Amino acid sequence: MSGKQSETVSPVMRQLAGYIATALRRPLPAAVAEKTRHHLLDTVAAMISGAKLPPGKMAIAYAKKLGGTKEAAVAGSWLVTSAVNAALANGMLAHADETDDSHQAALMHPGCAIVPAALAMAERGKASGAALLRAVALGYDVAARINLSLHSLDFRLAGHLTHCFGPAFGATAAGAALARLTPRQVRHALSYCAQQTAGISTYPRDTDHIEKAFDFGGLPATRGVYAVTMVQAGCTGVEDVFSGERNFFIAWDESGRIGRAPRPEILTRDLGSVYEIVNTNIKRWSVGSPIQAPLDSLLELIRAHQLKADEVEKVLVRVSHNGAATVDNREMPDICMQHMCAVMLLDGIVTFGSAHNERRMKDRKVLELRRRIELRGDDELQKLLPSRHGIVEIELKNGRKLRHHTPAVRGTAENPMTHAEVDEKCFHLMAPVIGARRSRRLCDAIWEIERLKDVRRLRPLLQA
Repeated sequence: MSGKQSETVSPVMRQLAGYIATALRRPLPAAVAEKTRHHLLDTVAAMISGAKLPPGKMAIAYAKKLGGTKEAAVAGSWLVTSAVNAALANGMLAHADETDDSHQAALMHPGCAIVPAALAMAERGKASGAALLRAVALGYDVAARINLSLHSLDFRLAGHLTHCFGPAFGATAAGAALARLTPRQVRHALSYCAQQTAGISTYPRDTDHIEKAFDFGGLPATRGVYAVTMVQAGCTGVEDVFSGERNFFIAWDESGRIGRAPRPEILTRDLGSVYEIVNTNIKRWSVGSPIQAPLDSLLELIRAHQLKADEVEKVLVRVSHNGAATVDNREMPDICMQHMCAVMLLDGIVTFGSAHNERRMKDRKVLELRRRIELRGDDELQKLLPSRHGIVEIELKNGRKLRHHTPAVRGTAENPMTHAEVDEKCFHLMAPVIGARRSRRLCDAIWEIERLKDVRRLRPLLQA
């Protein structure tokens, strides 16, 4: 069928598109702006530290081969390329490691897609730092609501990759705001994004983490920039992809496989009053999400009891069944529960360096301690998902038993990191790549991002 047809636009779509189109006019509440700076800096630090890891190196090399109009920078390199290519590379850099942020209820890593897309579009359009900050917060709002409207956990259990869905729409929303699209153009951009949605949960089988970096970061970031720049170029599209015949929700409900009817009304619920970036977690440790709570528990036990590794007879770690399946005896150090717990016990702390030291996976002391660490999926903790609890039970050689339960990981919305803690984490992530002096300047620049008249002035600090 071809030819123009009149379409009815639902109230939800009208409100959502209007909100996106006017987002840059609305100042963020002070607390939300501060939290957005936390996540902007945290993601930039993940991008720069990721430049020296295999997925990051691969992404930079690929972007170099693509070439492209010089619109946006690739972090940790001297490459300036098209906004699409920069979003792809920086998205992969941001998830090259396990240090980027996550939204617990929406089951996604929003920053590694939304920040690279927003940064690329801000550079392309010579936007201000204040505009970038508002666009990033907007992206988190839209991304979370997309996944929540699909019943995040049920959608994930049905086999879909929640990490691809919400973040792609968040990247689109952030880019559309920075491109100053009209409400009608925003609707078309959302339709182009919807046409690109896909993603299957095979990523745990990727032992090199390269495809996973693409799945979580590069792919959804690129989808958003593609959608916006196509509309900027004059492409038109469907007026309301979220309602009407064969719409987005009908396509992904798959004859009831989700188990519950999708909830489109969530897309606009509490917009402007509930900011989802406030509900997003920053990782304290540069390791896979299911490992965060057990490391918090171990650190508490080590500090409370002056615990030494040679005193430990055996360790039982309990997490959800989903979490255990993701991190049980994995080949990569930063997503292997038993290895990271052994490192914490031996060193008394976990650093970015120790989380990525593959040679220690063959170290005699680590292996000997690792054999005494059992990981077990727990029925009760599974019921608490998407909240990620962790329980550590230790039996000492003298017969004494210790136990610690972490219900709220440090860095979560319930137990957030402070300004100083985020600054310290990010400085130490970036300094080995771009140097201590430039890392300090970059941290300071992002803390004062609203003073920046043109985001492109960050380039000399972002690049190595």
